[in-house]
Formats: sequence, C-alpha cells, structure tokens
Amino acid sequence: MKKYLFLYAVLVTALLVVTCRRYHTETRRLVQNQEALASDVAHYRTQAGQEAASAQVLRLRCGEFERLRTDDAEEIRRLGIKIRRLEAAAKAMTTTEAEIRAPLRDTVVIRVRDSVFVHDTVRLFRWRDPWVSVEGRIGRDSAVCRIRSVDTLRQVVHRIPRRFLFIRWGTKALRQEIVSTNPHTRIVHAEYVKVER
Repeated sequence: MKKYLFLYAVLVTALLVVTCRRYHTETRRLVQNQEALASDVAHYRTQAGQEAASAQVLRLRCGEFERLRTDDAEEIRRLGIKIRRLEAAAKAMTTTEAEIRAPLRDTVVIRVRDSVFVHDTVRLFRWRDPWVSVEGRIGRDSAVCRIRSVDTLRQVVHRIPRRFLFIRWGTKALRQEIVSTNPHTRIVHAEYVKVER
C-alpha cells in the first residue's frame, strides 16, 4: 500500500511541477505581449547612417492570431497557406520623403487640335538619385509627374537574454530590427507576430 501511495505522491508532484512550469511560461508570454503592444517603434541610425527601427515581437497562438488579426489571417488564407502552418508574420510600413530641386527646360510639342497642328511649349524636369527618380511635365493647364522610389527593408528577429550580474540565460524578449537602405525612407510602423503552438 505504501508503494502505491509513494507512486501517487510522485505522480501528483510531477503533474504539479509541469502545470506550474506551463503556467509560468504562459504568464511570461502574456506579459511580453502586453509590453510589445504598449511599446512604440524605436527609431535609430546604424553606424553606416541608414534608417533603422526596432520593435518588440508579439507572440500569439494560432487561435489568437485568427481572432485578433483577422485581416492578416484572411490575406494569408488567400495566399493558400493554412494558419496552423504559419511560423511568423511580419509587416513594416515606410514613408519616403525627399526634397527635390530640378531645373526646368522648355520643349516644343506638336499637338493635333481640330485637324490643325499646334505647336505648344512644355516645361520638363527630371531628378534622380540612386533611390528616387522624378520626371515631370508642366503644361499650360496641367502638370504630370512620375515618381519612382526603390527601397530594401532588411528584417532581423533576435532574442534578448535575461541577465543577472554577468550571467545570461533564457529569453527576456524577442525583438525585430528593420533597416532601410533608402536614406529618404522613414519606418513608420513595424510589427512581427510569432505564432506558437
């Protein structure tokens, strides 16, 4: 009888330890999610002078992702991907602003109006750098402009370990670092959702 009581006590203790560990892990995940939702995107410049942003990672389960991110879940389904196979979803929004000064030059354009050829003077401008190109035409009654902006966003997700004195262990938080190669671009919003099982 004592053997069964001892076995029962060991089994209940093991079950209690597993439940406490799972509760502690889930509580830590929810606290990190609250911190991620409350924190803003941190903007900084890299040593090379590139615009960069840092955002804390949000950790959601599949059901939470479908419930809380319905638009993203719908878009993922349209791509033919099942939510249960999703590992992570990232989103970054940027805005590009550039002050442009381009010289104007006159050009003569021949247009047909009522079967008559009409010579019209149009002013053209063109400006470009490695990231943004602007071309335009200013007429008598209208202006036409074409803007093209090229940007590459590099995203890195890394873990921040816990620290006690000089000892590092575990994971305190997950962060996403985003670097833009276009100096005219500013990262406005960044979001990274890690889907957990």
